[in-house]
Amino acid sequence: MTLGSGGSSVVVPRNFRLLEELERGEKGIGDGTVSYGMDDGDDIYMRSWTGTIIGPHNSVHEGRIYQLKLFCDKDYPEKPPTVRFHSRVNMTCVNHETGVVEAKKFGILSNWQREYTMEDILIQLKKEMAAPHNRKLVQPPEGTFF
Repeated sequence: MTLGSGGSSVVVPRNFRLLEELERGEKGIGDGTVSYGMDDGDDIYMRSWTGTIIGPHNSVHEGRIYQLKLFCDKDYPEKPPTVRFHSRVNMTCVNHETGVVEAKKFGILSNWQREYTMEDILIQLKKEMAAPHNRKLVQPPEGTFF
């Protein structure tokens, strides 16, 4: 996030940005089908996060709850976080052995911009679940993990 006018801009420091995201994640987002928060409230570097997506309607994902891990390295938000599904899922952008969301196969990660947030990633993953090429794929049994 940058602030300013007339060509000057101020870059919001990493930890302030992450505090804003944490506050937003704790308040609940949109329709409540995606959420996120920190894994460890004592982690002063705010690196490790957990995300949750409730599968979209009219797809094989409907009603399922998917857990993810997001890792924000020291370069976040200049570079995207590493995103990995903990819950097993069959999607074209997810490595079937590790659960890692492959940046080159997932637009928001491959075309990362500093303004994007973890919320944006989760919302895009939910949309990807509902996309024609993913919404009817056979899924692993519910409750299985990577």
